[in-house]
Amino acid sequence: MRNNNQSMGLSLLVGALVLTGVPSAQAAPNTFNTALPVPQGETIWREQLVLRERSDGGPMDREVSVQALGSVLGYGITPKLAVFGVVPYFFNKALDVTTPMGRIERDTSGIGDVSLFGRYTVYQDDFTGGTFRVAPIFGLTAPTGDSDDRDRFGELPRPLQVGDGAWDGFGGVVATYQTLQYQMDAQLLYRENGRHDGFAHGDETRLDASLQYRIWPFSLKGISGTPGFTYALLESSLVHRERNEIDGGTDANSGGTQWLLAPGVQYITRRWVVEGTVQLPVAEDPNGDAIQDDYIVRVGFRRNF
Repeated sequence: MRNNNQSMGLSLLVGALVLTGVPSAQAAPNTFNTALPVPQGETIWREQLVLRERSDGGPMDREVSVQALGSVLGYGITPKLAVFGVVPYFFNKALDVTTPMGRIERDTSGIGDVSLFGRYTVYQDDFTGGTFRVAPIFGLTAPTGDSDDRDRFGELPRPLQVGDGAWDGFGGVVATYQTLQYQMDAQLLYRENGRHDGFAHGDETRLDASLQYRIWPFSLKGISGTPGFTYALLESSLVHRERNEIDGGTDANSGGTQWLLAPGVQYITRRWVVEGTVQLPVAEDPNGDAIQDDYIVRVGFRRNF
């Protein structure tokens, strides 16, 4: 009985340290940033290398390759309010396409559009060994990326530019259910894209969910000190994009709906997290010959300080 009580006490102690904001890294979704845990007075830093391949089945056989780095900083202003900034940098954003001149490649690079958003917890229910939170999120994306880059063929197509030249707004809600063994996060997000020089990316609605399940050590019994934890991830993204708008009309070969699943893994220490996922399409319903994702690889780290 004494050993059982000690094990239960240790489990509750570890859970209390994680759930009440003692400085430590925690499990979190890898494919979206809105649920990143940031205790009051702490900063979280995430770096992610993103490798994305997209293609279509049209006569031009378009293929888009993206190699980018996403930098995220978040700060906990109060126990309920956290603010975040996201800066993308594109090492290469390339389009391969078949033209009357043959197969050509067009590419660009540079800093993309910077996003800022805030999250405020409006509901929190703490219980023994766990917590449930709900928080609305609101943000905007500033036109910091180049939207008129050119190559030897002329100005690049607007979807290939690293910036869209417009102010964009987004908002939604994120929910987290956390226990000592696993965590579930979900977000519903809507993005309204602005117009620049007669062009606007189609507005986007997305539903994302993430399950993080501790697989090592599977049991907290006998743990001492500050151990590392390994979590298996399974994440889902259902995304609907409206058609792009061009000079008062719409591009029939843009937008659509797709569902992606992303298995992954996280290794968590007191301050550091190493993480990675591979997003793969499960179902796609593009408009016309719209480009859809073939896969998205995300690998990187997080740091709490």
